[in-house]
Amino acid sequence: MSDQTAYGLSLITGTIKNIELTKKDQKILREIAQRVAEIAMRPEEESKRDLWYKINSLQPTRPVVFCDPENGWNEIIPEETLQCETELGRHWEMLLRKEIFWGEEMGDDRPVEPLFCIPYAYTESDWGMHEVRIGGVGGGSYRWDAPLKDYKDMDKLRFPELIIDHEKTERMILLANDSFGDILKVEKRGLWWWSLGMTWTLVNLRGLEQTMIDMFDYPENLHRLMAILRDGHMAKVDYLEKNNLLSLNNDGTYIGSGGYGYTHELPQPDFDGKKVRTIDIWGFSESQETCYVSPEMFEEFIFPYQYPLLERFGLNCYGCCEPIDKRWQVVKKFPRLRRISVSPWANPKVMAEYLGSNYIYSLKPNPADLAVPQIDQDYIRKKIRNVFQITKNCRVEIIMKDNHTIGKNPENVKRWSRIAREEAENM
Repeated sequence: MSDQTAYGLSLITGTIKNIELTKKDQKILREIAQRVAEIAMRPEEESKRDLWYKINSLQPTRPVVFCDPENGWNEIIPEETLQCETELGRHWEMLLRKEIFWGEEMGDDRPVEPLFCIPYAYTESDWGMHEVRIGGVGGGSYRWDAPLKDYKDMDKLRFPELIIDHEKTERMILLANDSFGDILKVEKRGLWWWSLGMTWTLVNLRGLEQTMIDMFDYPENLHRLMAILRDGHMAKVDYLEKNNLLSLNNDGTYIGSGGYGYTHELPQPDFDGKKVRTIDIWGFSESQETCYVSPEMFEEFIFPYQYPLLERFGLNCYGCCEPIDKRWQVVKKFPRLRRISVSPWANPKVMAEYLGSNYIYSLKPNPADLAVPQIDQDYIRKKIRNVFQITKNCRVEIIMKDNHTIGKNPENVKRWSRIAREEAENM
């Protein structure tokens, strides 16, 4: 998930040009915001929050269930069903209707909050060069032409620069407050990255296959490139921290590659209540692109460059789709680790032994199980029951995500969530 969300409510930066709402839009948004607020006030929402607080502090609790259909939302709430007229109105309507679906129909453990978050509007420059993508129309597959074809061109690389559009940001906050600010609390939230992993940037610049070849043929140059990427990410984090652009994520903010940030361990005891530092918030890194790299090469070329970034954060999440069991002996050296992704390609028994009750076992089932017109409920129940038995001594969250389709059947996510909840409650 690269569109990081706070309470599920965000603006995809740079995609919405006209910041305007019609009177009709405001009326529609106000009506659905009212329903979100009503759901958020239910006693069961507090019970859901309590589950997240417990698992994030490693207290014993039943497995916590979360389902985010991702691209499947387009099959749950098709664009043609949206009622708002403007681009911004339709985007906000979609976000609010997701909240209602989560609260009324999904059946998982994700709380609905009486809050609407507005991220900063901004643009970000590239690294002095940019890949050329070929294909990818309509969200399909693509390949790319990596621009850094010769390490002699590394001197052309530049740290990306943020240009924040404060006027646009404040305009959105004003519109949200005018429309439904008396119903939902409107907050400005700094959402600046999904992952600090760097390897996605690396392979876009150099190419995936070439990066792996470089580990053998050009190790010194690859180290130099990773150092540049590390320093560029450090400079970005420094800028955000210095200019008070970071936001706390110890609440219903989406964390890492799945899960929510509810914790009493952040911010730090010396937090002044005003300026958010990296040590006051959750951090996240991963390296999915290097999943076929040996643990030794991961430790040499990736780990030492991610470490100083994660060292800055109060609690850390690690991993997404890569099988962490293959490199756990390296990953476990990262500081203040709390949430570890256990992907469908990891060995669940080995990961249960590794993580025990010392980390959050962030279980990611295979999204292909939902990519069919009718899910096999018995098969899904058996798989979930089996892995819950394997992880009975762990602190488990089960997270359905990375769905490109849900078989054009919204019932699939509801049935999956209910099966997972039933099995969790029977533990």
